[in-house]
Amino acid sequence: MRDTAIVPVASAPVPLIDLQAQRARIGARIEAAIKRVLDHGAYIMGPEVFEVERRLAALSGAQHVISCSNGTSAMVMALMAWDVGRGDAVFVPSFTFTATAEVAAIVGATPAFVDVLPDTFNMDPDSLARAIAVAEQTGLKPRVVIPVDLFGQPADHDAIRMIADKHDLFILDDAAQSFGASYKGKMLGSLADITATSFYPSKPLGCYGDGGAVFTNNEDWAKKLTQVRVHGQGRDRNETVRIGLTARFDSIQAAVLLEKLSIFESECEARQKIAARYDAGLKGAVTTPYVRPDCTSVWAQYTVSSPRRDRIVAALSAKQIATAQFYAKPIHLQTPYRGFPVAGGGLFVTERLAQEVVSLPMHPYLAPDIQDEIIATVRAAVA
Repeated sequence: MRDTAIVPVASAPVPLIDLQAQRARIGARIEAAIKRVLDHGAYIMGPEVFEVERRLAALSGAQHVISCSNGTSAMVMALMAWDVGRGDAVFVPSFTFTATAEVAAIVGATPAFVDVLPDTFNMDPDSLARAIAVAEQTGLKPRVVIPVDLFGQPADHDAIRMIADKHDLFILDDAAQSFGASYKGKMLGSLADITATSFYPSKPLGCYGDGGAVFTNNEDWAKKLTQVRVHGQGRDRNETVRIGLTARFDSIQAAVLLEKLSIFESECEARQKIAARYDAGLKGAVTTPYVRPDCTSVWAQYTVSSPRRDRIVAALSAKQIATAQFYAKPIHLQTPYRGFPVAGGGLFVTERLAQEVVSLPMHPYLAPDIQDEIIATVRAAVA
């Protein structure tokens, strides 16, 4: 059987992400991998888990990779390893999924919200500097900045590093959507003090359930992360050396991930071609995504911007073509987070983007004729 899959043109609904097309390509291999786990019976932290960690380290360039139960736990583990807590400020963009701010609140710290850049949608370094000033004025101690590599593209890590070093901040990179992308020739996972990612099924590299990983080049932090992952365990289960979590990665999900890693490079190449085709077809109709020339994206989402977003969504919906609006209500406007600090000058870019961006179907198996229909529908909607 050929190791390929084609999505046919049909009147059936067009999903945002098509995991079944991927399954048609490697489904038999995944089922065999799961059977191997069922046969050996090491369902938690089995040999597949350690092989995944080894493969992820080789791909990212990180010296230490600690797999875990999900992307949120990955970030919580990092904050706990650094003993972040009450009185500490953790700086996060508001234009992202709530988990990025949630992890600060979980450990008792204070999330402080930062605006994003209008072109890449990633953290605005100038807004970060203003947010630090606000946090200090309110009596908080700046401790951590969490840039998000949104929609698959890295944030401006050099600019963020300069500010972090000036204020003695740890950098925790939220690479939940961007594992496999690069910044100035370096893969994500080897840039920040600690990098966290997610293997949720919809991610470019995802398993068939929850999963995540933490990357670092610091041996001491790696040891603490490993302890936190399993209840703060020391030499064995009878010794507890710190407060911890139940955040282990299970062997079946690791087995799925190993098979997906074998096609990850080819899928990233396919995503890039599909993004380029969107760029060419949508130019002049909407604002297409901007990727810095010194970065690569893994295109977790293909997100365009237009003041006529609602017309685009309605037109595509009428043809049963899925869209998503990330993030229609930014975190700082959500009820649990309204009382937390906001960068001086406000979050005006974030609030504008929330009204204008829409993500179109993006996955490695999007057929050209279906993509042509999406492009034509978008262009007609804004004409």
